[in-house]
Amino acid sequence: MFNYLIYAAFAAFVYMTMAFIVALIRRDNSIVDILWGPGFILLALSTILTRESVSPKAIILLFLTSLWAIRLAIYIYRRNHGKREDFRYAAWRQTWKYFILRSYFQVFMLQGTLMLIIAWPVLHAVSMPSDPGIVDFAGCIVFFAGFLIETIADHQMAVFKSSPDNKGKLLINGLWKYSRHPNYLGEAILWWGFWLMAVSCVDGIYTIISPIIITLLLRYVSGVPMLEKKYEGRPDWEEYKRITPVFWPFRLS
Repeated sequence: MFNYLIYAAFAAFVYMTMAFIVALIRRDNSIVDILWGPGFILLALSTILTRESVSPKAIILLFLTSLWAIRLAIYIYRRNHGKREDFRYAAWRQTWKYFILRSYFQVFMLQGTLMLIIAWPVLHAVSMPSDPGIVDFAGCIVFFAGFLIETIADHQMAVFKSSPDNKGKLLINGLWKYSRHPNYLGEAILWWGFWLMAVSCVDGIYTIISPIIITLLLRYVSGVPMLEKKYEGRPDWEEYKRITPVFWPFRLS
């Protein structure tokens, strides 16, 4: 039933190994953030190519995955262009012993593994010969809700940072008035949408591990905590924390 995961795992391994080689040449592990989204397109295509026929639902899912992935990659590329290595990777470069080996496994292979797990609803659904239904329509609505939240939040941040007058300041307006991390919130929501599109397939309910993991990672591990630590202790940040929910709006978290 889950044989398609073998092909996807191999594709993730090759893709992240190539990304690691490029990062070594450039001396910049931040490239993994740019390549994160496009990797999902590769995994979806690797699964589709193992099928004898392609269902309309698979085409829809490939389109939605590509829409999300390409937008995210372009945004991160523009954000990082001309800048030094991201502060997280730069810090690890200075503190990790056997940096090259650890980077391969703890950055690239780890992200490749997470990519495979998080992509599971998409991979499962595109591997099934099924047509779109009511639940899939609901999944599309949830996906686009999350996609719009993430896109608008990223745009608001990009516009804010483009003004020299805002250097060193915090964005506390727009979607950022209701959540300290609306971009991460949107990302989590859209993966619940992907899961809804997989749940109507045979054994699709098991892919719920994907939205659970991405939500927990963003909220409690690699997203919110790492970014908030950067601003810890600033008076304006502490005041922002006091009046603005961390993730879900309206003090749900």
